[in-house]
Amino acid sequence: MSANAQTFRLPSAHTAEHEDLIARQENIGNQISVKDTQDFLDNLFKDEEEPELDIYTEGWNSRSVNAYVGVDVPDTKVIDVSDFAMPCPGYVTSPYGYRPRFRREHKGIDLKLQTGDTVYAAFDGRVRLTNFERKGYGYYVILRHPNGLETVYGHLSKFLVEPDQDVKAGEPIALGGNTGRSFGSHLHFETRYMGLPINPAAIFDFANQTVHTDTYTFDKQTYKKARNFDPAANTEYARQYQATHPARATASSSGSSAKASTYTIRRGDTLSRIASRNGVTVRQLCKLNGLTTSSTLKPGKKLKLR
Repeated sequence: MSANAQTFRLPSAHTAEHEDLIARQENIGNQISVKDTQDFLDNLFKDEEEPELDIYTEGWNSRSVNAYVGVDVPDTKVIDVSDFAMPCPGYVTSPYGYRPRFRREHKGIDLKLQTGDTVYAAFDGRVRLTNFERKGYGYYVILRHPNGLETVYGHLSKFLVEPDQDVKAGEPIALGGNTGRSFGSHLHFETRYMGLPINPAAIFDFANQTVHTDTYTFDKQTYKKARNFDPAANTEYARQYQATHPARATASSSGSSAKASTYTIRRGDTLSRIASRNGVTVRQLCKLNGLTTSSTLKPGKKLKLR
């Protein structure tokens, strides 16, 4: 007996569906190209290839106010100062610049406050140093900021932060005082770029409690100059400040009373400086002593304060 081989055939419907599936397949090369894949990977790992510069490294452990000694400073640099807070609401009692009386540069600006008043961080940043200097800054704080600046706050009475602590603009960092080489309660405020002390009035408009513009362009040739500084505006702001912030009876760092009744004029004194140091107004000084705002002050002469 012979056996015949059987022939098996797929159902016609199944065959048609299979052929249709094969016909609709596309070349994978038309869907994914080598270039597209590389572009995707480049974008995915872009941040890892170009890490952000760590600003908290250069001179971070320095105990000096200028932590950038020997570092090459660029000729110009645009600095974002838009996210700011005023370090304190006080008016300018002593400007930036050369002081003939002390024969040295005043590398910051003095702002009026009372001992115990709050001092605020000018920008976001991190505390680099808290320190004490008996013949200079007294108790002081240095903050370093992502915009490239460092700010210095001197003659404090108490720290509210500690080294390596992150702070936000407007956050309390200290209480004002009269420590170190100081002749009355005030805040010594500095703005520095890579160690060079910029005139704070080039960045801040203290009379209007704001910044001049959202960006400040540091220039090696001009960083010591104020920008739109108006002494008359500061005088008017001082008058308004004194009207809304009456002087408090506080003891100085040496323990002497702040309520002295007389003041002995020193070389380089002005009526506004004497008034701000002793919690009185220029008008009061003139009335008590028979003076005018243009009167010449003679060193050694006593003035009535109250």
